[in-house]
Amino acid sequence: MKIITSVKLACGALAVLASLNAWPQASGAGMAQPGSTVAASGSVSPKTARQANRALRKKVYAALAQHKEIDAGNLSVTAKEGAVTLGGTVAAAAQVDMVAAIVKGVPGVTSVTNKLTVQQAFGGQ
Repeated sequence: MKIITSVKLACGALAVLASLNAWPQASGAGMAQPGSTVAASGSVSPKTARQANRALRKKVYAALAQHKEIDAGNLSVTAKEGAVTLGGTVAAAAQVDMVAAIVKGVPGVTSVTNKLTVQQAFGGQ
């Protein structure tokens, strides 16, 4: 009889101790679930943001690679949250606007900053 009473008392004490360390949890459709990459503030985790930026850069390079008249080896693409910055050189002035137009058509691109320049021939001519 004393064993059963002491077991009940010990279980009650453990329940009280466990409840002291408990934190209230908000529930609702707009709240992030445990293990999700979106925090309650609506921001994306840094790892997920890097992956999304890397994926967008790959999409931009793939779109440029479909146009054989553009040498994508001399281009640099930086993507951050849908904003794409283009750098590097192209062979002709007409390609500066062409590259920007191609990049604007890539799904996920929200804006394009074009810092492309025309490649000068050796000897300055």
